Amino acid sequence: MPMDWTPPPKGSGQPPDLSKVVEELKSRLPKMKKTGGLWIILLIVVVLALGSTSYFTVDPEETGLVLRFGKYVRKAGPGLHFKLPLGVEQVNLIKTGRVFKEEFGFRGVAPGVRSRFREKGYNQESLMLTGDLNVIDVKWIVQYQIRDPYKYLFAVRNGRAAIRDLAESVMRQIVGNRYGDAVLTLERVQIAALAQKKLQTLLDSYNTGVRVVTVKLQDVNPPEPVQPAFNEVNEARQQKERMINEAQEAYNREIPKAQGEAKRVMTEAEGYATERVNRAQGEAKRFTDVLAAYRKAKEVTLRRFYLEAMAKVMAASKRIWVVDEKVRGIVPLLNLGNSGAGAVRSREVNQ
Repeated sequence: MPMDWTPPPKGSGQPPDLSKVVEELKSRLPKMKKTGGLWIILLIVVVLALGSTSYFTVDPEETGLVLRFGKYVRKAGPGLHFKLPLGVEQVNLIKTGRVFKEEFGFRGVAPGVRSRFREKGYNQESLMLTGDLNVIDVKWIVQYQIRDPYKYLFAVRNGRAAIRDLAESVMRQIVGNRYGDAVLTLERVQIAALAQKKLQTLLDSYNTGVRVVTVKLQDVNPPEPVQPAFNEVNEARQQKERMINEAQEAYNREIPKAQGEAKRVMTEAEGYATERVNRAQGEAKRFTDVLAAYRKAKEVTLRRFYLEAMAKVMAASKRIWVVDEKVRGIVPLLNLGNSGAGAVRSREVNQ
């Protein structure tokens, strides 16, 4: 941002010192009287006076407003211009190409890489009451540019004072409608943007001819006497946020795990149910097929059932007794015949 220091005029734009010219002419007057040069001297003085007051120079970042007997007549851009001499027309130079800065709650002492500021004595500008009846110290800056030099010079009595008063009024209104915690932490950017918008609206309504470039909150703190208490509150809030983040981390870790386990159990249950249903359907189909085969050939089916049953029984038995029905005269140990009349001889066979 350009500095507010205005360099002295360069070149030969300064008018000559008329008093020195007159003194020099007086010293030469006795010699000139003999040659009748008094009228020449007066003519030279008049020419110098007219020439030195009939032109003016406007710098590249300035705009000149020409007044004739105090009334605005025209505007002059950068460069060399002529005007009516001897105070008939006067020029006011307004720096329209420069960005100005107003500081609230502090003042810059030495600008540079590590600028120095002075804060004492400006508490009346920065101490504000919030919506929850807390007092906070708000330091901010307003950067602006003169957009219409005519309005800035003639529409308001003091343009700089108007900018400062309106900026302070807007900032107090915005801060007063918010909680102190929000102003200190979360809503600093929103407050600056809203202050810039409202300040521009007010400046336009007063026809100041000023364009607000930016509004920035430099520092927002509680007052010095209560800063330790505010620091403790901030530490407690940070600890709260840390615990909430840790709990959220545990939640994000355990909940998906439990959901995955539940989904796995449900998938296994669905697979088991599908398997049981398919097996039951297969058993039923097999039974219906066997029943259909039995109805077509009952003797064969009964014989096959008998053989299958005997195979199962034999496989499960530890001993097998083979009896020959034709053997006679043996002590009857087992009566396996249907009539029970024949004596059988038994033979133990280990399987």
